[in-house]
Amino acid sequence: MQPVKLLGPLSRLQQRRSGPLILELDLTGGLAEEAPADPLGQILARRHQQLRDVVEGIRRGAHDPRVKALVARIDGRPLGLAKVQEVRSAVATFRAAGKDTVAWSESFGEFGPGTVPYYLATAFAEIALMPSGSVGLTGVSIGSAFFGGAAERLGVRFEGGARHEYKNAPNMFTEHGFTEPHRENTERLVESLGEQIADGIAEGRGLTRERVRELTDRGPLLAAEALEAGLVDRLAYRDEVYADLRARHSPAEAGSGQGDSGSAPPNEDSQAEGARLVYAVRYRQRAAMAERMPVRAGGYIALITATGVITQGRSRRTALGGETMGADTVAAALRAARRDRNVRAVVFRVDSRGGSAVASDAIRREVALTREAGTPVVASLGDIAGSGGYYIVMDADAIVARPGTLTASIGVYSGKPVLAGLLERLGVNSESVDGSAHSGMFGSDRGFSDSEWERVNAMLDNTYEDFTGKVARARGLSAEQVDAVARGRILSGSDALAGGLVDDLGGLPAAVRLAREKAGLPKGRLRPFPVAGPWERLMPAESSEDRAAAPQSALALGGDALGLTELAARAGVPASAPLMVPGSWEVR
Repeated sequence: MQPVKLLGPLSRLQQRRSGPLILELDLTGGLAEEAPADPLGQILARRHQQLRDVVEGIRRGAHDPRVKALVARIDGRPLGLAKVQEVRSAVATFRAAGKDTVAWSESFGEFGPGTVPYYLATAFAEIALMPSGSVGLTGVSIGSAFFGGAAERLGVRFEGGARHEYKNAPNMFTEHGFTEPHRENTERLVESLGEQIADGIAEGRGLTRERVRELTDRGPLLAAEALEAGLVDRLAYRDEVYADLRARHSPAEAGSGQGDSGSAPPNEDSQAEGARLVYAVRYRQRAAMAERMPVRAGGYIALITATGVITQGRSRRTALGGETMGADTVAAALRAARRDRNVRAVVFRVDSRGGSAVASDAIRREVALTREAGTPVVASLGDIAGSGGYYIVMDADAIVARPGTLTASIGVYSGKPVLAGLLERLGVNSESVDGSAHSGMFGSDRGFSDSEWERVNAMLDNTYEDFTGKVARARGLSAEQVDAVARGRILSGSDALAGGLVDDLGGLPAAVRLAREKAGLPKGRLRPFPVAGPWERLMPAESSEDRAAAPQSALALGGDALGLTELAARAGVPASAPLMVPGSWEVR
């Protein structure tokens, strides 16, 4: 009798391995570009899904006969527009395979905006909303804060310069509102991104763009209003959504009527006998175990990911949870890739608002050297790759973005706050002994002299001419063509394509395809690079040529441990002459 008792558990185990699967996404925690390289960072980031894991999990599921459906939970918290477009593309592939897709939400923005999360939901065939929720479809808004008036009241003024009129970072400290070029650039961004979102919603919901704009002007919409307008398909709670999905795709329950919206939810144990839920990320990680096996003949494509403010030195995480892109770290990864005989091509994934001009140039140089050494480099741009973030990729064999990527910002600015008025009001007297004419020029206690201004302008002109000249050579553009897209303008990915700054809007999948084609690989596996083992993480690098020099540092313990560089960059305060897009650039 003992063997008979084992038949039930063994049968259920076999059914779990071969039975139908429902992939699940929880996008309420956001999406990260990459996992930290250090063990502590990986533990802290376990709840943060990586974009690549999500996208590849969905795409793998599209071709797996065991996978029957995809269900995603989405709320109103901000998601990067380019990342959303990556996920939408993967969902489209899943739907094209004839499989079920359902998005559900408690609320697309609870008393707040939810345009981008709802735009993501419209990639799914069915959208369910909780009866007490709403659809915060309010359109695109890009705002800027101006502290010119506050600075005047405090006795602070900002002295600096920019190249050119669209490089609007200093406006934050010098103006009371939009300048004409600043407004013009922002209006074009809102128009371009708004068109992308409206077209995506219209296509997903079977509406016209005009109808979507009409509903957007009425938003936010209550649950009943959204249902009546065709923005959602049903009002339901989570248990009802999941019960219906299991009923559709569980052999044990098919035809039993358990999926009716008014029925009681099935017993949780029933998923062991029918369709089983599994997070798309976990599904992808299990299916991708082969990637960690020894490299097969033919090589692979190395994925080098670079995120955060571009700085000199090594990449690091800060105590505030931010990241910096250290030129030494990224350069070491590119050097290691071109020295590795198994690396046939590089996909260089960048998500950065820019930063140091010289650090950006150091990374750009390594991209060019890697390409010249015969290893193709294809750049893939994330939510933003502007100013220095564009500088580092312009010498790649090809540049791929998403329509919603913010890029270009080909320009430079520099300056300093002058605190003399504020210090005087506070009764503080600042004096210095200067050993030469310009030794105190970067101090905040006084403004620039005429000769110091000449030096500032010379540096700004040189950096701008160097930047635009390299763009022209790398992209095969004339000086006039570069000027038409430069002067500090921030462009959407679709406008950057029209201006010749990017080659494709297919996102990461297109970048992998181009890298495979350029390397002559019939099949090209994409592998994060470099991946350091436990022993390598403990051992110091032999030299700057060593592969072990590439992983980022665990945590900044030096002068910038609190992330002051990152905070200053977000506020738009220049550390030198940065290639930087200021602000957070959250599309709401």
